[in-house]
Amino acid sequence: MAEVREAVDFLRYYGAQVQHGFDNTTHIPLGPVACISPWNFPLAIFMGQVAAALAAGNTVLAKPAEQTPLIAAQAVRVLWQAGIPRAAVQLLPGQGETVGARLVADERIMGVVFTGSTEVARILQRSIAGRLDAAGHPVVLIAETGGQNAMIVDSSALVEQVVGDGVASAFDSAGQRCSALRVLCVQEDAADRVVAMLKGAMGELRLGNPDALKVDVGPVIDAQARSSILAHIDALRSKGHRVYQHQARTTFITDHGTFVPPTLIEIGSIAELEREVFGPVLHLVRYARKDLPRLLQQINATGYGLTLGVHTRIDETIAQVVDQARAGNVYVNRNMVGAVVGVQPFGGEGLSGTGPKAGGPMYLLR
Repeated sequence: MAEVREAVDFLRYYGAQVQHGFDNTTHIPLGPVACISPWNFPLAIFMGQVAAALAAGNTVLAKPAEQTPLIAAQAVRVLWQAGIPRAAVQLLPGQGETVGARLVADERIMGVVFTGSTEVARILQRSIAGRLDAAGHPVVLIAETGGQNAMIVDSSALVEQVVGDGVASAFDSAGQRCSALRVLCVQEDAADRVVAMLKGAMGELRLGNPDALKVDVGPVIDAQARSSILAHIDALRSKGHRVYQHQARTTFITDHGTFVPPTLIEIGSIAELEREVFGPVLHLVRYARKDLPRLLQQINATGYGLTLGVHTRIDETIAQVVDQARAGNVYVNRNMVGAVVGVQPFGGEGLSGTGPKAGGPMYLLR
């Protein structure tokens, strides 16, 4: 239901923005826009992209993720039933390498809205580079991609809150959110307490079909994703890193589908991670208090800038982290997933996206 509500929020927000702030003489549509959406939020992100492009006066060719075309098909039917002309929004399901690539390469496309991996965003960027519209402007690309999202925890933080927020940020939706926590950076003075409590909390998580209210962690999207995540875990284990998985959860995953158990891996530095791991894997880095500036530099050096969290009871530390952060969304003393349309827009910078933020006042103008 939360995703349905977010889809409705996008529709209402963009509709109200156009009604109260747009004029046909000054806000000229781009033309045909390709909307390419992901599988992890198959309704909310799909509808947000399509609604924004339609509200700004464009026609839309919508290419949903190949894993979730039926939800997109139903969403388009609802739009048609609500009065959107069929010619204004068309659904093009299929593989990204074929349908998506052909769509973006078509010179009639005057804008591309994309949510997905950084690697695919680079391919799209190259595909439209140098292409101009009738007015001589570059073809618009709005991309929201992944992140090597970190949460910084100092010794003043409340450990119970850190663990609760960390578990929710790393393992909700089986870690399959672009905003999910990937690297927990804990001041060494508090690290042992945090790790002990974190392991206990992970042991309470239940894997299974998320239709059941008692289930905390569902499967990853498909067998290919599962194999890639498990290969990453095995690679770090083979390098001597400490890997924790609750033993009671490991037998379930081998018998009932594409499950990956919630996993904690201690590493020496965030620089050891070469790519985002899109699943229920949390990496932990210990740092000395005096090295906080260097830690922030290392986080920024990844090039990603989607979400960043900080847990501390020291105001100066909050100010230091916020001032040096290069992330679209910064969360203080709370979990670091989620955004609110019209109130807390969502989007990144650097390798995490082009901006502007979805659900914010600048999105339609782009």
